[in-house]
Amino acid sequence: MKHSVSIIMRSKNSDWVIAEALAALASQRYQDFELVVVDSGSTDRTLEYVSHYPCRLIQIEPGDYYPGKVLNDAIATCDSDIIVFLNSDSVMLSPYSLENLLKAFDDDEISGAFGRQLPRPEAHSWVRRDYAVSFPAQADQVPDWITLSLPLAAIRKSAFEQHAFYTDAWASEDSEWGLWARRNGHTVKYIPEALTMHSHNYTLKEIHGRRFVEGEADSFIYQKKANAVHQLLAYARSCLQDLSHHIREGDWKEIPAIFSRRAVYQWAYWKGLRLGAKRLRSNNQDASIGQSVVLNSVAN
Repeated sequence: MKHSVSIIMRSKNSDWVIAEALAALASQRYQDFELVVVDSGSTDRTLEYVSHYPCRLIQIEPGDYYPGKVLNDAIATCDSDIIVFLNSDSVMLSPYSLENLLKAFDDDEISGAFGRQLPRPEAHSWVRRDYAVSFPAQADQVPDWITLSLPLAAIRKSAFEQHAFYTDAWASEDSEWGLWARRNGHTVKYIPEALTMHSHNYTLKEIHGRRFVEGEADSFIYQKKANAVHQLLAYARSCLQDLSHHIREGDWKEIPAIFSRRAVYQWAYWKGLRLGAKRLRSNNQDASIGQSVVLNSVAN
């Protein structure tokens, strides 16, 4: 390929999966890249596994982890034409995944690309359903609201130099960049042949953390308002959709969990929207509340 490539992998206490992610990367047919690992304070065996592979390691303090800023700082250290993002919990499923992703950039009109994520074997039924909708087998069926997804994605550095990842809120930096690209004449392509395995069976506490920061981010990205009626309607609609899905799948044991899961899902999102709106009104640039909520929701 005519491009130079850097791969950025962010990690923290990923020893349950990072060995698989790194082994899959080392098994890719395309190997002409530099690997940059950004670790934010791992206390398990993550760095031991990383040490077995040639890479450039950047270590930061846990409290300094703000996704947009971390990515911007890491990209600034790279001289490559193409920047690839591979999560430490994203395991490529084909030796051609990276090559298929990078082939998109043979077209000079392409500024970004992202791969197809398949759920882990242990993924809950509702998680499998969400991933089937979000990352379909056909490129023309990807939903419009997914603009970019960083567990496996790539962008041109020249496009990044026009617009860095946003840092206003803690989450959804990939969605914001993809939306900017779309609105400014850049093309981001979905590559279903770039297969990776990535999913989470979030606990209620983890759902709360993720949805809180997504709500805060959507206040900034889409100027969404915290409307309680809209959230109640979304709660009812999502419960009915989940119920229908589990009945069709014969997954009866998951039905009782629907109502608490979706209640947390919508309540946390509403709280995040409220925080985002408050920060926008007061021109508050401090994203530490969202960071605290989401990081405290994850057991490390």
